[in-house]
Amino acid sequence: MKIATIIVRVLLGALLVFASAMFFLKLAPEPETTGAFKAFNLGLIASTYLMPLAKALELLCGISYISGKYVTLANIIILPVTLNILLINLFMSPENLPIGLFIFLGNLFLIYRYWGNYKSLFIA
Repeated sequence: MKIATIIVRVLLGALLVFASAMFFLKLAPEPETTGAFKAFNLGLIASTYLMPLAKALELLCGISYISGKYVTLANIIILPVTLNILLINLFMSPENLPIGLFIFLGNLFLIYRYWGNYKSLFIA
């Protein structure tokens, strides 16, 4: 199980670092979007702060996953981002659903594996 944890942690970290690097460094053109996803994406861009914030969190948590440092904290910080990635892909861009599922389920798996570190939060 320890090897599975390392594999999921590193793969998820690499995916998050890659996605944020693509955003910040503009390494590829933005993919064409249509319909409701296009309107949603335009709203995110119009907010001017939300996408850079989410991508910065992805970068920091991805580096944390790859290095193995502060993984417990990174799991909680990235959870709302991974949930939104899953829901956006589920409702607006179903062709990318496998990636969204991997990111969200990988995050849940890491939370499960590090659950011992969270126990004190739930003790009265």
